[in-house]
Amino acid sequence: MTATDTGLPLPRTARWREAAVVAAAGVLCLLGGTIQVDDTLTAPPAAAYLVALASCAVLPVRRRAPLAALAGTTAVGVLVQPLGLLLTPPIVAPALIAAYAWVLAAPTERRAAGAVSLAAAALLLASVVPLTGDLSWKDASRMGVVGASPLVAGVVGQTVRHRRAYLAAVEERAARAEESREIEARRRVAEERVRIARELHDLVAHQITLANAQAQVAAQFFDTRPDQSRTSLRDVVATTGQALDELRATVGLLRQTGDTAEPAEPAPGLAQLPELLETFRRAGLEVAVREEGTARPLPPGVDLTAYRIVQEALTNVTKHARTDRARIALTWHRDRVTVTVADDGPGGGGAPEQPPGYGLIGMRERAMAVGGDLSAGRRPEGGFLVTARLPAPGIPGGAA
Repeated sequence: MTATDTGLPLPRTARWREAAVVAAAGVLCLLGGTIQVDDTLTAPPAAAYLVALASCAVLPVRRRAPLAALAGTTAVGVLVQPLGLLLTPPIVAPALIAAYAWVLAAPTERRAAGAVSLAAAALLLASVVPLTGDLSWKDASRMGVVGASPLVAGVVGQTVRHRRAYLAAVEERAARAEESREIEARRRVAEERVRIARELHDLVAHQITLANAQAQVAAQFFDTRPDQSRTSLRDVVATTGQALDELRATVGLLRQTGDTAEPAEPAPGLAQLPELLETFRRAGLEVAVREEGTARPLPPGVDLTAYRIVQEALTNVTKHARTDRARIALTWHRDRVTVTVADDGPGGGGAPEQPPGYGLIGMRERAMAVGGDLSAGRRPEGGFLVTARLPAPGIPGGAA
């Protein structure tokens, strides 16, 4: 939609361009009025000035009312022959420009726009046929050119219209693609924030819980068993130091480009399960491990997820189960591994005023992120059970 379509004044450049189009149409009208039947040229008669003036007066409204401009210029073209002028393409140039503008701005379908252009051509020809009698080949060829001119103008207008629609569609697709890229970037940033928050929760909850349990052991045996207290305090120092190392490594993921990168340790997995269980044993939790089937390497993401689920489940046992025993089972199937963590404690070990945590939510999100699932709940015979089924694709062999 242009400024003229909305009733706003045209910019300076557009006004000069509009004046140039109207002036060119007027010159063509006067030029067409100089052509005689015998193809000679004379000075433009008064009728030629009248036709040029009337056509150019109607032409400027073609942007606001293209159909009215086409009807007005066509009506002036119909009067060309009765006024004693020769009907030629130059003298109906304003009608051709109006036909182009109509097809370019027509809100109707392509067939309707073509029908209007065809009707304009028919009116121009109808104004000639009754007055000519026997037509020479020159008259017939001239009439053919006059009749085809509005159709050609319509075809050109339709082509430009399609071109503009194509460019608008390309720009719209580019804008949508840019918007989609921004949405995707924001989604990835949000996912990364959730992942880092989950990592921080797992390592902080695990290490702080162990340090708390070890500190309680040291306080309990401080007077009666000093050696045991010193051992527990050394464990507290080791646990908090490990927590700081893991926290530093996780926060290092947030470094900006160009920051000095520290050597990254490999992500933990089930291979580090013995070291993990040893930290819980030092905190007073005895963990029994049972394995069924043939163990095999897991994809890095699945291996880390299995490790974190065991870590978080044992941390919850230490915090809430009020028991000193837990059981882990690893069952290897053809295309998955099932990890279970169970205890027989009565539960309710957390502080009553403590808000619910995000441990179970984080474990379930981890399992779903790698294509698995997780269930957790109290057992009928007592205690709590966490079961995670994680994929182990691409491994040949039978079921366990």
